[in-house]
Amino acid sequence: MDRIASFSVNHLKLKPGLYLSRVDECNGVKVSTFDMRFTAPNKEPVMDMPALHTIEHLGATFLRNGRDKDKIVYFGPMGCRTGCYLLMFGELKPEDICGTVEEMCEFICAYTGDIPGARPEECGNYLEQNLDMAKYYTARYLNELRTFGRFSYQA
Repeated sequence: MDRIASFSVNHLKLKPGLYLSRVDECNGVKVSTFDMRFTAPNKEPVMDMPALHTIEHLGATFLRNGRDKDKIVYFGPMGCRTGCYLLMFGELKPEDICGTVEEMCEFICAYTGDIPGARPEECGNYLEQNLDMAKYYTARYLNELRTFGRFSYQA
């Protein structure tokens, strides 16, 4: 089997940032996959599942209701629990979406109230939520983006 591209990124050097992982095309439609790396893999503890689940619910709600809602394909957690993937229609660069990602982070950090989609009829694991920790991870990530940027895997 061929080695997939994301396994070729040296995770020992990877730092928090917003990276373009790949651009795929099918029948003339391009989709850009972004690696929203919240923590440094294999150096920092992974994100706890309840917080990551809350980031998924709030992030997806924001993105699918925001100005770029027609470009959103998917937003969700990485299996390794060091960040999230954001898939969008079009051939985009991290710089093209950084404003949207920052706005999503600001939305999560300021959010109060019930978590959207966190009722038993809406979610398969509705009780596993942690808004306070979601805000912690998201504020930390937003600070990393604004301080260091990091839009290239080589950085």
